[in-house]
Amino acid sequence: MRWPVAAALVAAMLAAPALAQQQEPFEPEGYRTDNYRAPVPATLVGARVLTTADAEAIWREKSGAFIDVMPRPPKPKNLPEGTVWRDAPRRNIPGSLWLPDTGYGHLPSAMDDYLQLGLARASRGDKAALLVIYCLADCWMSWNAAKRALAYGYSNIAWYPDGTDGWERAKLPTEEAQPEPRPEQ
Repeated sequence: MRWPVAAALVAAMLAAPALAQQQEPFEPEGYRTDNYRAPVPATLVGARVLTTADAEAIWREKSGAFIDVMPRPPKPKNLPEGTVWRDAPRRNIPGSLWLPDTGYGHLPSAMDDYLQLGLARASRGDKAALLVIYCLADCWMSWNAAKRALAYGYSNIAWYPDGTDGWERAKLPTEEAQPEPRPEQ
């Protein structure tokens, strides 16, 4: 009788780490500050979490402003003359406002102002306007930016955790995007 019990305990102990990895992460109290491409929580307190079908309905109805926070490295200022710099192309949900680099856990004050100005522009100054914030799947940048928008007093935030990955999997249209100019540009 002891052997089956011991075998069951060993099996449970071996399975526990695998089960723990399958669980979705919990929401941190603050912002995520590293490992931004990792599984995200299923929730964001204060925000509505969208499926691709939800996001598509809002997009088709034109009932919300879409904000892409996908990061994009700026052109280095000290490139030797004649160096060719090619920005990585970005395709996002048509009509989106692209505010790159606004989903980091710590934002310099200039980038914080840039995000606040972008949100004000997207919402037309209405903090109750629906704002849909996204990036890619498993991207904490969108979670951070949506949480930050809530902290700024926006009351109608929708977080689309599947981002353009989910959008493209559903074979929905995308368009080549250009970011809003950054403060230092």
